[in-house]
Amino acid sequence: MTADQPLLAVREALRRCFPAVEDQQGVWRSTLSDCQPLLASLSNLAEQLQAVQNVRFEEVHSLRAFPDLKERLRHKQLAAGDTILDKLGDKLATLLKVRDTVSSHVEQVFQVYQQHADRIGIDAVLQPSVVSPSLADMLEWLQDIERHYRNSYLKRKYLLSSIQWGDLANIQALPKAWDQISEDKHQDLVQDTLLNVSFFLEE
Repeated sequence: MTADQPLLAVREALRRCFPAVEDQQGVWRSTLSDCQPLLASLSNLAEQLQAVQNVRFEEVHSLRAFPDLKERLRHKQLAAGDTILDKLGDKLATLLKVRDTVSSHVEQVFQVYQQHADRIGIDAVLQPSVVSPSLADMLEWLQDIERHYRNSYLKRKYLLSSIQWGDLANIQALPKAWDQISEDKHQDLVQDTLLNVSFFLEE
């Protein structure tokens, strides 16, 4: 193995990894977009449930003939809510798959790097070129990206797992809470990183 081959092996691993991350980012963003109408529907349903709870059916003359109407309405609304939650669960499973796929690609890069680290040397790792960031920077960015997906997924999983039909106010606030995760400081991390390595990938 020539002196350059360990360095080339890591660079090739990086060139395979970043496009895979870009593909997964597309799936991630599309899935988050699909969640928006589902979250809005769930929030609206919580408002409707709240409205039904507040109506005193027994005091409405035209509704007295239907003593079980309130409970039937509630049952129907809860069933609709559970259907929406099932769909959100499917979306969460897709986000989990993205997280795991990205982690797998990043792990492969670090395995290649660890195999060759001694032969590459620290100077080569820290040295950027005219069109390429340093290996150290690119490896760090991949760790940041992996952490971003992991943390974002866990926050969304926790948010959905905290839903209880007894807390309608919390469900009504769900779209805003979900958006606040998206507005995290790392939301542009993946796109910014892909921009930073664009020339490297074209070498």
